[in-house]
Amino acid sequence: MNIGVAETDADLKRCFPIMVQLRPHLTEATYLERVGRQRREGYAVAYVDDAGAVRAVAGYRFLETLFSGPQMYVDDLVTDEAGRSKGYGGALLDWLVAKAKSRGCAEFHLDSGVHRFGAHRFYFRKGMHISSYHFKLALVTPGG
Repeated sequence: MNIGVAETDADLKRCFPIMVQLRPHLTEATYLERVGRQRREGYAVAYVDDAGAVRAVAGYRFLETLFSGPQMYVDDLVTDEAGRSKGYGGALLDWLVAKAKSRGCAEFHLDSGVHRFGAHRFYFRKGMHISSYHFKLALVTPGG
């Protein structure tokens, strides 16, 4: 098992079949376009490769806020459905936390949909806790 950061479009394309399991509204073209824009703002995609196949993917960024100072924020974290409970997600989360620590982050953050109970159990096992509510307001209608 190796963990790397997607550096090229070819790397990102290898990650897409896993990422789309979490973000099914994306096409490969939209994914590449959005990642390209977000990379200019510090977004990166890490992935677990095992036996030549991508098994888990995470999109993350470093930022600083008034409430916590420097932090890593994980936008996306998903393990291939066929490879869950095999240690891929845990290895990737541990890698992300180590990277955050190495960059001097005071905190590690991620949001998880309220319906993702399996993910919540995983985050609790990894020592995370629910610290706040995340609110949103749609400004456009779906497809609009």
